[in-house]
Amino acid sequence: MYPYILSIHIIFVVCWFAGLFYMVRLFIYHTEAQEKPEPDRRILSEQFVIMEHKLWYIITVPSMVLVLAAGITMLYMLPVWLQQPWMHLKLMFVVLLLVYHFVCQNIMKQMAKGIFKRTSTQLRLWNEVSTILLFAIVFLAVLKDAANWIYGLVGLVLLSVLLMIGIKIYKYYRTKKG
Repeated sequence: MYPYILSIHIIFVVCWFAGLFYMVRLFIYHTEAQEKPEPDRRILSEQFVIMEHKLWYIITVPSMVLVLAAGITMLYMLPVWLQQPWMHLKLMFVVLLLVYHFVCQNIMKQMAKGIFKRTSTQLRLWNEVSTILLFAIVFLAVLKDAANWIYGLVGLVLLSVLLMIGIKIYKYYRTKKG
């Protein structure tokens, strides 16, 4: 049974991350729609609220639930994993991902009420947090090696720096063009 549970886990990790990646992209578009004149702003905002709600409750949340259920099932089937240092680190990153998930849910609810606290640039940076968590979780799950976590940490920092530089370059060209 373990390979089937693992397959379900991996499939819904992909779905969960797809939902998170696209959700924040919708937040960016939703925020940028606030700069449009009426009635475009109202029409776009209403459409984004619908899209965000459907994405969240039809894809993202169910995927998260299935990932957690499959993960807990695998840990129940192989409790020895809980004695491994790499699993402790992986679970720490999963907890951070859950925090990220619920912060996104809060942002979605605020935007549905017309509250926009973040700029599109801040949201672009926020979107990369999930990318960094994805890298950390996948590398730990595949390599199963917490002994070299310093190399992994340095890699995550470098990835973060590269992502931020890319976002800044994109913002520069976007504002220059606009």
